[in-house]
Amino acid sequence: MRDFFSVGSSPCDEPCAQVGQPDYYQEARDECRRFIALIRRTLGPEPEGARLSIKSFPHDFGDYLEVVCYFETDNAEAMAYALRCEDESPATWEG
Repeated sequence: MRDFFSVGSSPCDEPCAQVGQPDYYQEARDECRRFIALIRRTLGPEPEGARLSIKSFPHDFGDYLEVVCYFETDNAEAMAYALRCEDESPATWEG
């Protein structure tokens, strides 16, 4: 079975694109891609059974984008990586 953890749209101590602002989707997608690259540099590449991706979520003011880590629930290494992404992702763009 596959599950995911939400990681966020950017490092938690940094400002991020806001739903409803002009060009939100392009800015948010670029921000999420940059955050994925930072996570990979910090925590290493995803092991087999895990994958960082961008996912859309519904909101009252419009859909928003976040980085998620998908993982196979029966793969301990993939699940551990997803937990690290949730708990240990960089708080700033400097890592």
